[in-house]
Amino acid sequence: MTRNRSPFRGRRALVTGASGGIGRSIALQLAAAGSDLVLVARSEDALRSVADEAGRHGVDARVLVADLSTTEGVADVVAQLADTRIDILVANAGVGSHGPFVDESSNRTATQIALNCAAVTELTHAFLPGMLARRVGGVLTVASTASFQPTPGMAVYGATKAFVLSFTESLWQETLGRGVRVLALCPGPTSTGFFEAAGGGEALLEAGRQTPDEVASVGLAAFARGGGPTVVSGLGNRLTASAHRFVPRALMVRLAALATAR
Repeated sequence: MTRNRSPFRGRRALVTGASGGIGRSIALQLAAAGSDLVLVARSEDALRSVADEAGRHGVDARVLVADLSTTEGVADVVAQLADTRIDILVANAGVGSHGPFVDESSNRTATQIALNCAAVTELTHAFLPGMLARRVGGVLTVASTASFQPTPGMAVYGATKAFVLSFTESLWQETLGRGVRVLALCPGPTSTGFFEAAGGGEALLEAGRQTPDEVASVGLAAFARGGGPTVVSGLGNRLTASAHRFVPRALMVRLAALATAR
């Protein structure tokens, strides 16, 4: 992209879940493209490491430590940024859990819904109006290929990502022609440690994983082209995301269950 046409240079991006994985890669690629950053996650040390690396590109990188799975954490971020212009929201922070729904703790279930759905909604509601008023920037959410079909073994996670996809695509239509970009980035399995943290083990869905940098590049390139509503990262993942159009729902669920089985 050229300097004059870049939607990133001279903008300020709020990136959630920026301490590692896809969020870290998006943040650093935005910094390389000339965006100032507000980095949000729970780990201050990891955030400061990302901020230091981003600063090598000559941009400002501010660190906000917050737990976005809590209403207090989201409210604190919004309050601290009340007088800060946010041009781009990258709603990346998310969490999953692997195993039968009946064995999942109510706390784990609530955390997934709060972080993957409520925080995305609240942050978008806080910052999108300013973008629309300035006719600049936009919202990039990180959904998943799990958005496109049920995911037995990760039932709540898949449902939350379906929410993110539907929410983002609706916003895309609502904001058409109003000067902002809205895009749902849907990665497939990615080498981030997500599955190990979810309790599925690092070997779960190991074949064909992309790197966080690859996913980030796809998302930011699609955002730069004008936004969504949706981009799926990787050819194999695009085929998987389209399978529900051709495969009966009952069979699709069974195939998904095989994929997420240990």
